[in-house]
Amino acid sequence: MQPDGSVQALTLIVFIGSVFSPYYAWARRRLGDDGAPAQAHCAINVSLYQRAPGDGGFSRLWTMTERGQETLARDGLHLSIGPSSLQWLPDGSLQIDLDEWTVPFPQRVRGRITVRPGAMPGWAFALDPGGLHHWQPIAPASRVEVDLASPRRRWQGEAYLDANHGSRPLARDFLSWQWQRTTRHDGRTTLLYDVVPRCGASEALALSIDTDGRLSVQPPPPRQPLPRSGWRVERHTLGLAPPQLLATLESGPFYCRSLLREGDSGALAMHESLSLQRFDQHWVQALLPFRMPRRRGGSLAVQAARSR
Repeated sequence: MQPDGSVQALTLIVFIGSVFSPYYAWARRRLGDDGAPAQAHCAINVSLYQRAPGDGGFSRLWTMTERGQETLARDGLHLSIGPSSLQWLPDGSLQIDLDEWTVPFPQRVRGRITVRPGAMPGWAFALDPGGLHHWQPIAPASRVEVDLASPRRRWQGEAYLDANHGSRPLARDFLSWQWQRTTRHDGRTTLLYDVVPRCGASEALALSIDTDGRLSVQPPPPRQPLPRSGWRVERHTLGLAPPQLLATLESGPFYCRSLLREGDSGALAMHESLSLQRFDQHWVQALLPFRMPRRRGGSLAVQAARSR
C-alpha cells in the first residue's frame, strides 16, 4: 500500500531452462531431456500490478520473452538474458536492468529495480525424496526500490527473494503445488509449500523465519480450500482458519497467483497455485506462445547498474 492509497506489486522470475516454456517442452519431446539444453530456453518474466485508490481491481502488465543460449551471459555476480541483466553489487544489493516488452499488446517495460536483502537463512530444501528439485528462500524479508521509466512507476516496499533449481523437468515428478508467503505484523515471514508428487504422498513444508534470519520448521497447519480459478485450476492453502481471497492477480490454464488475507492473523499473503498435470497437456502448451513469445538473437550488452 502506497501513501496515496494505491497498491503496487511486482513479481520477477528469471528462468534458465524455462520450466513453463512450451518451446522447451517441445524440444524435450523431440530430442529428449539430454538433447534439449536448458540454456537454450531463457526468459525474464515480469508481472506488474497496480490498483488505483478506490478501484476494485488491478491493472496488469506481463512480459515473458524466451531467448536462446546466444543471449545468455553469467558469472558469480552477474547474469544477463538479452537486453536485461542482474548483478550483485559490493554493498550486497541486487540490481536488475529491465528492458522487456509486454504481451499480447506491446508496451515497453524498462527501468531499474533494486533489492536490498535482509537476513539470509542459508537453508535449502529438497522438494522430492530423491533430491532432484530444490527450493531456497534466499532472503525472505527484504526491501525493494522500483524505478521504472516505462511505464512510469516509482515506489518502495517489502520484498522476497528465493530460488528453485532441479535436474529434470518438474512435470516428470510433480502433479501440482501450492505456495504461500506471509509477512506477519511482528516482522516474521511464514512460508508454506504443499507439494503433490506423481508418486507417493503429498509433502507439506511450513517455515517461520525471524527478522534476524533464524529459521524454524513448523508442523503444517490443516488445508483450507479456496475457490477454483477462472481456468478451473484447483487452489488451497494451509492455515488455522479459512482465508479471504482478496484478488486473483494472475490466472492461466495451469497457474494462478492470488492475494489473500489470512483467517487467523489478518495478515496479507501472496499465494501461488501450479498444476503441472494441466501444463503437460498439449492443448495448454499450444496456447502459451500468445503469452510467452520466443525471440532469436538479442543483445548481450550489460548496462550499468539497474536492478531486480
